[in-house]
Amino acid sequence: MMDLINNLSLGMGVAFTTQNLLYALVGCLLGTVIGVLPGLGPVATIAMLLPATYALPPLAALIMLAGIYYGAQYGGSTTAILVNLPGEASSVVTAIDGYQMARKGRAGPALAAAGIGSFIAGTFGTLVLAAFAVPLAEVAFKFGPAEYFSLMVLGLIGAVVLASGSLLKAIAMVILGLLLGMVGTDVNSGVARYNFDIPELTDGIGFIAIAMGVFGYGDIITSLSRPSESRELLTKKVEGLFPTREDFKNMMPAVLRGTALGSMMGILPGGGALLASFASYTIEKKLRLKKGEVPFGQGNIRGVAAPEAANNAGAQTSFIPLLTLGIPPNAVMALMVGAMTIHNIQPGPQVMTSNPELFWGLIASMWIGNAMLVILNLPMIGIWVKLLTVPYRWLFPAIVLFCAIGVYSTNNNTFDIWIVGAFGVIGYAFAKMGCEPAPLLLGLILGPMMEENLRRSLLLSRGDWSVFVTRPLSASLLAVAVLLLIVVLSPSIKKRREEAFVED
Repeated sequence: MMDLINNLSLGMGVAFTTQNLLYALVGCLLGTVIGVLPGLGPVATIAMLLPATYALPPLAALIMLAGIYYGAQYGGSTTAILVNLPGEASSVVTAIDGYQMARKGRAGPALAAAGIGSFIAGTFGTLVLAAFAVPLAEVAFKFGPAEYFSLMVLGLIGAVVLASGSLLKAIAMVILGLLLGMVGTDVNSGVARYNFDIPELTDGIGFIAIAMGVFGYGDIITSLSRPSESRELLTKKVEGLFPTREDFKNMMPAVLRGTALGSMMGILPGGGALLASFASYTIEKKLRLKKGEVPFGQGNIRGVAAPEAANNAGAQTSFIPLLTLGIPPNAVMALMVGAMTIHNIQPGPQVMTSNPELFWGLIASMWIGNAMLVILNLPMIGIWVKLLTVPYRWLFPAIVLFCAIGVYSTNNNTFDIWIVGAFGVIGYAFAKMGCEPAPLLLGLILGPMMEENLRRSLLLSRGDWSVFVTRPLSASLLAVAVLLLIVVLSPSIKKRREEAFVED
């Protein structure tokens, strides 16, 4: 315990210099401003701003990048809530209830819930990172390809449970997502497949293009198909900008549950934080609604606070495999490794011993970055909410334009804009058929990772499929997945589920 206090005070001493505080502030500001643009999630934002950190001292560069990461994540949730445009994968779940709250004039409380949930989760995640970095890294070591495959199967079944409406439609969406994820280049042989000889598809279909199309453009086409009176974003006038006491009572337990789940799942390489946000939403949905509480999918504040907390806690603990093992668990951390190598820092276990100022300074600056985000963004809620009062006939061309710019700037390729347009029409078709797109996006992201881990497991076991049930950790994850399916498919639960999801 004394060691932890000494280490954190060393980190605070390093991070609380004027220079480092300034870089954290600049990082948070840049991240938020660029993250609010549709289509530019943390990965694209960091990739764009990485060259700006080359000339800085190593610690200042990492502090600024960490600030950009949080800022972009918060910016992604802002567009998800206001205009139903998830800027990155984990904001997909936030959009489900957040957007409905915005339409009911409660965008302020939704944005505040996202900010407060993120801060509490970030603080807890930072403490977990400081206290358990080494033992938690050993847990991640126990996960082989078979365990990762089983974990992702569990994640996909969680997504089916998460979807509202028909189970059959939810399963169809997951399968469609998995199939879309297979377009591109074969992991093992390097041969292009399902790309219909279109060279632009050899790298697969980008997540951002599909998310923008299905959510953003799909929503715009659906709105334009309605009579002009019902098109305005706000269906009721804007209520208070901050959560009420009742909101806090509902939201705080959800934030704590999301934080605990995110902290545990963030250490797993390959989409841990993303799975955590989906899983926390599933858990909230399973809990009984209080009297007078809004149903999920219609603007429940718990549906915003819990996934945002899980996502943020996961984002913090995803630094654990990076800093302790040198393994980047996701694309953002891979960019962080790039930044570290540019500054001659070898990520891995030796960072903690050979460069303690850098290690603990970075951890302390994560907490400072989270605090800055809340201080910066809570006063700005009023400005974001004002966006919703812009007449729809001006707002939708702007959204279309910003989406196109965001998608184009990720790969500098006009083909991606055509894909967004095509998926906009598909998104409209989904809305007409009552299919929810969130499971499709999870299938799309997890598909390639599942395939890679499945094939790696079978290579290591010489084609023996029993490897998934003979390894205890993998078997227990699959058992939980099967149990979830049985529970959801049992007639009594199915009936209750359908009652819970009756559309207004």
